[in-house]
Amino acid sequence: MDGKTAVILAAGAGTRMKSDRPKVLHEVMGRSMVSHVISQVRRAGADSITAVIGHGADVVRKALSGENVTFAVQEEQLGTGHAVMQALDRIPGTGDVFILCGDTPLITAETLTAFAEYHAAQEAVLTVLTAEYEDPTGYGRILRDPDGGLQCIVEQKDASEEEKLVREVNAGMYCVDAAFLRETLPKITNENAQHEYYLTDLVELAVSAGQKTAAFCVDDPEEIMGVNNRVQLAAAAKVMQRRINHGHMMNGVTILDPERTYIEDGVRIGRDTEIWPGTVLRGDTEIGSGVMIGTDCILENAVIADGADVQKSVILDSSVGKDSSVGPFAYIRPGTSIGQECKVGDFVEFKNADFGDGSKASHLAYIGDADVGTDCNIGCGVIFANYDGKNKHRTVVGDRVFVGSNSNLVAPVTVHDDAFIAAGTTVTKEAPSGSLIVGRSPDKSLEGWVERKGLIRSNLHGKKTGTEPEEHE
Repeated sequence: MDGKTAVILAAGAGTRMKSDRPKVLHEVMGRSMVSHVISQVRRAGADSITAVIGHGADVVRKALSGENVTFAVQEEQLGTGHAVMQALDRIPGTGDVFILCGDTPLITAETLTAFAEYHAAQEAVLTVLTAEYEDPTGYGRILRDPDGGLQCIVEQKDASEEEKLVREVNAGMYCVDAAFLRETLPKITNENAQHEYYLTDLVELAVSAGQKTAAFCVDDPEEIMGVNNRVQLAAAAKVMQRRINHGHMMNGVTILDPERTYIEDGVRIGRDTEIWPGTVLRGDTEIGSGVMIGTDCILENAVIADGADVQKSVILDSSVGKDSSVGPFAYIRPGTSIGQECKVGDFVEFKNADFGDGSKASHLAYIGDADVGTDCNIGCGVIFANYDGKNKHRTVVGDRVFVGSNSNLVAPVTVHDDAFIAAGTTVTKEAPSGSLIVGRSPDKSLEGWVERKGLIRSNLHGKKTGTEPEEHE
């Protein structure tokens, strides 16, 4: 497309969403609706994009700050034509301009490219994107001339009974010659019942001036789906979910139940990886090849290397090395790096920790703010006590360290290579290399203590034990 310019209408309040958030910022599969539109039109060749904002302008501007778009502000929402008028100074004198809607997240780059190519082939000054619906109620109807060219657009309320039978509808998206747009847009008036400026009037102005207009009908009407309420938002998300999962499966990923697997736009997955139902993959997540992601996992901004196995676990802003296993019921919090061939078992929690290659924490442990070396064993019930009530401190564990069950490592502390920590030990001082650290008190036996306290109880069969004191009348 020559000119590579796009104007995206994103000023509406979206009152039917019943939300404090601007409508175009509601998300579909991890990205705002307007961000989806920006991404697709950029893929279609537009490198100059202006978003027309209005309701919640500052919030929208901040949300799109990394999208490399410029902004025009529509202070009052006085129609689609009025919205484009606010961006007129951003439109070049030549080339073509896409005019798109910020609440149509399902439009694709492939359709936009074909749309622009059709517009050029027709040598039209304006081409309207259309779709055919079995039930077109509520949409403006596309009326064509005998040669198939665009004659006019008739709104539902103005259509005759015969015109209402037309199933081709206006999608509200346009490809327009820039010179024509700059010359003709100021001629639109608000002399209508709503006192608004409508882009559809451009069609009538072009036809009356003897200039050619055209209509391009999309193959898939789902692409032009506009989102005005939460029900439509969910419907759009379901379509996007189906597209994303289909793409991964076609690239060699096994998804056992695509309807129950939620993978956001932008997640990357290698071939021969298997994903079980109930899994949610979000954000900047990258999964290698031959990975097993079991049921009900949540991964957000996670990196999972080849051959890893994750079962019923949560991994946030962290990485898991090659051939390691995680879960079930592990909680890997931000800042954690788990090495290769590691085992992280049930109810193990990590936070801001490095866990060396070949190390194991098989169950019921908390490892926070720590550097753990290679081939270590962290026993059941071990706690890395990293918080003194005011500040966080770090624990350093060397290679080949064994930490027995129910031990506490109180940071800041260092345990050197090949040290053994006996079960039940609280480590508060540096543990030398190769040493055995025993930090528990000797056992004491107080004979007869239970009887003296009167704590004798009935056994499982309801009979009193022989040592229970006699009852007195």
